[in-house]
Amino acid sequence: MLKMNDLACMATLLAAVPVPKIWLVAVITLVFAVFGRLVHGVTTSGAVAGGVVCFALFLGAGWGGFSGLCAVFVLTWAATRFGYARKQSSGTAEARSGRTALQVLANLGIATICAIAFVPSGNSRLLVALGAALAEAAGDTVSSEIGEAIGGTPRLITTRQESRPGTDGAVTWAGTAAGIAAALAVGAAYAFTEQIGWHGLMLCALAGILGTFFDSLLGATIERRGLIGNNTVNFLSTLAAAAIGFATG
Repeated sequence: MLKMNDLACMATLLAAVPVPKIWLVAVITLVFAVFGRLVHGVTTSGAVAGGVVCFALFLGAGWGGFSGLCAVFVLTWAATRFGYARKQSSGTAEARSGRTALQVLANLGIATICAIAFVPSGNSRLLVALGAALAEAAGDTVSSEIGEAIGGTPRLITTRQESRPGTDGAVTWAGTAAGIAAALAVGAAYAFTEQIGWHGLMLCALAGILGTFFDSLLGATIERRGLIGNNTVNFLSTLAAAAIGFATG
């Protein structure tokens, strides 16, 4: 959830941006949200939340934030639909209606906060943290979806015990490789548009990959015990990735 001081930063941001640019960003945001709904990537509430995220990322981080967000959306949408029939038969398929607002904010809320916080501070580390959070969001979803579709027998990340597909904290080699590739792809889309170069790309991607492993660790431990849910795991994992990115940026 965005706090009052975050909303105040957003208001400051809007006041500092020329009106024509605000209108351009608003139009792009609307198109992005409508497109996401039309292709069933998100529900209606998810489209609204995605629009808020898109607007904040674009105003706070410019074309880099928007490019990174688009990369996350395309990769996760494609991975979710890859091998959908097999995932349906195993009971691990995501609903065809798409992700809800809570799911969107759990995965992208940290990146949004980083974009908003960057405006008054100008701290470039927040841009690395933002990219890391986006890379983790893509890496986590892609690794899970590809692993469930073609990854073979999943194993718990903590004990290597064989598990059923969709088991919290269980990973596959194919899923892990796909997740790493997704984190690199998002890092590249974000870093070069944001003009933070190869160094920034590697920091974003590495932090995102570490955050993905942290996600699996949380899933294999406290999520399996029912102490937290999947949305909380996703939020904490993007937070961990952002923290790593900020510390190393």
